[in-house]
Amino acid sequence: MAPLASWKETIMADTASATQGAPRRTVRGELKELLLLGWPLVLAQLAQNALFTTDVIMIGWLGSKYLAAATLANALFVGIQLFGVGVTSAVAPLVAQARGSGNLRAIRKTVQMGLWLSVVLVVLLLPLAWNIKPIYLAIGQDPELSALAESFVHTAVWLFVPAFMIVVLRSFLSALGATRVILVITLAGIPLNVLFNYALIFGNFGFPRLELAGAGIATTLVNVVMLLMMVAYIVLHKRHRRFHIFARLSAPDLPAFLQLLKIGLPIGLMLLAEVSLFTCASLLQGWIGEAEVAAHAVALQLSATAFMVPLGLSQATTVRVGLALGQGDRHGVGIAGWTAFGVTLAFMSSTALLMVLFPHQLVGLFLDGTVAENMRPLSMAATFLSVAALYQLADGGQVAMAAALRGISDTRMPLVIALIGYWGVGFPTSYIAGFVFGLGGMGIWYGLAAGLGAVAVALTVRFAMRERLHLGRLAA
Repeated sequence: MAPLASWKETIMADTASATQGAPRRTVRGELKELLLLGWPLVLAQLAQNALFTTDVIMIGWLGSKYLAAATLANALFVGIQLFGVGVTSAVAPLVAQARGSGNLRAIRKTVQMGLWLSVVLVVLLLPLAWNIKPIYLAIGQDPELSALAESFVHTAVWLFVPAFMIVVLRSFLSALGATRVILVITLAGIPLNVLFNYALIFGNFGFPRLELAGAGIATTLVNVVMLLMMVAYIVLHKRHRRFHIFARLSAPDLPAFLQLLKIGLPIGLMLLAEVSLFTCASLLQGWIGEAEVAAHAVALQLSATAFMVPLGLSQATTVRVGLALGQGDRHGVGIAGWTAFGVTLAFMSSTALLMVLFPHQLVGLFLDGTVAENMRPLSMAATFLSVAALYQLADGGQVAMAAALRGISDTRMPLVIALIGYWGVGFPTSYIAGFVFGLGGMGIWYGLAAGLGAVAVALTVRFAMRERLHLGRLAA
């Protein structure tokens, strides 16, 4: 147990920094705070995307068969992983709220129960991922590709342990404003990932050639190293070690655990609903033809790259809204949420404009226009980008408003909104526009834009009506 003076010193220092000037929040001041907190998270998100990209590139060196197997594996594996990431990300709003109110004990207990929750999620999710081959065989996938996918997942599945814990500790550091170290650690993972992949996939430096299994081991090792770096930073840093995050971890706090689960489970399911919609959209494109699948992949990759910026900002948004709520500053909650919404839409408007003005140049980054067989996918991908421009605004709006609502611990109704928007509006529109009205791949993209737009509008209205709906009042 820490000395009483240490606890008091931490409360005074941290609460002072969290509450300074809180009653006088302005849009200009909030914009400055959001960008200071958010820019490292944006770059960290881009770095995280680079980790995945290096995996894809290096697996691709093995051949198209291995790349196809890895893509098949990730269709299920990434969805499972994102569900766990969503559940554990509930640590961020709760720590931000606790920091805003000066409740040190709640910060420590929330993070500790987040680590407990990570272990529980691994126990529950690992068997599902482990049985990827029987699942794919049952739905008629190619046996050889299913076997190769299994070899990747059986080694990559162990990354669940460090990956979920990284989310917990990253949420803790973000809520305390320590986002630059998150960026540094994530950037450090990129060369490590290249090195481990080079050694284990291809059998260099005296290691055996493990191919896809090696890629899974490499990814797991990188996450373990990143987790150890994060733990070391927290333990050694004078400000963060005073929270005693790793003290008495064997003493569970059931109410704190259940509170995390109550907020986090809808977040995980919401992410799963969105990811599964995009997976099904890819399958629908496959019903039409190979050119449509290739064009869809290119347009989706461009959209996903642009999405990294609002995704990083959304993590900062949750923290800023949570801090305002913890301080009892309801006006500040609105300032934080709407400022983030405006910044996100401004950025996504610029990417949408690029897609409208330079579609052929953008898709040309992915497919060689001098190859005859690429001409049709290139033309289609450029056409898809005209719809993706609208989709950009909708996607940015929904992620910003979802993050703001998480900041006030409102996650259950946003899950319902997501399920209705993605599967009640988005998927039916994709199918009807694509196959009934005969619009093909464009129709599928119309459906994606419609689903995201419906969710964005509904979440925006809910945040605007938060006072009438009494959202976040108990926590405040």
